[in-house]
Amino acid sequence: MADDIIRTLTPAEVDLAMDWAAREGWNPGLADAPAFLAQDGQGFLGLIRDGALAATISVVLYGPGYGFLGFYICRPDLRGQGLGLKLWQAGMARLGARTVGLDGVVAQQENYKKSGFVLAHRNIRYGGVPRPVAAEGPVRAVTADLLPAVIAYDAGIVPAPRPDFLARWLVPPGGLALAAGEGEAVTGYGVIRRAREGWRIGPLFADTPAAGRALFAGLIAHAGGEAGPVYMDVPEPHAAARALAEEAGLASCFDTARMYKGADPKLPLDRIYGITSLELG
Repeated sequence: MADDIIRTLTPAEVDLAMDWAAREGWNPGLADAPAFLAQDGQGFLGLIRDGALAATISVVLYGPGYGFLGFYICRPDLRGQGLGLKLWQAGMARLGARTVGLDGVVAQQENYKKSGFVLAHRNIRYGGVPRPVAAEGPVRAVTADLLPAVIAYDAGIVPAPRPDFLARWLVPPGGLALAAGEGEAVTGYGVIRRAREGWRIGPLFADTPAAGRALFAGLIAHAGGEAGPVYMDVPEPHAAARALAEEAGLASCFDTARMYKGADPKLPLDRIYGITSLELG
């Protein structure tokens, strides 16, 4: 019987987990790992068999009350041997009594239910080369002086503050972060970043349809049809967000199930046009 070791992943191993996620078709961003690790440097676990990484999971903590689970992947040649379950149990132990969220593939919903997770809603990934969208409204790049206001705005939408994560996420290499509103007021913000294939938008939060539309228009204009398609994960209940993506010519290409174990944080889905990522919620 091989000796299995479960431990925190090194940054190089987190990069390998990103490669595995790309292989699964999840299309992570090119610079996602440093931002994830800024939120929780101990949040990526791996099961090591015979000195090599065999399975991964991320169990990122957001303070004492909330956590998020992702990157649950077993190496294809080792599947069916119970390694994923061993790592899952270790990850859930780290999360403790917190409310835990995940964005899982729809086919695994029943397995997650067995661990106490309850479906909140589906997310639909829209993708394609977008056509321009007409929009009006004040939007501007998120600069250092605007960062505190954007971080405060974000905390009013997601279940727990994440300033260390956003300090990295809002400066995506080659990408763009935009905020809606004038002066010191922030009425929404969005980020577009380079991914393994094309671009990813996330998050895209806005108080009004006009602000959401203006941010979306600015973000897809930054991509400009270059370096491949644009993808955005939209909460299925938000009909206006789905319509906006479809107006730009994006098509549904992938679904996930947002599930929670513990109290459902009841996110304001009417203000969420695009979730941040499948790995951090």
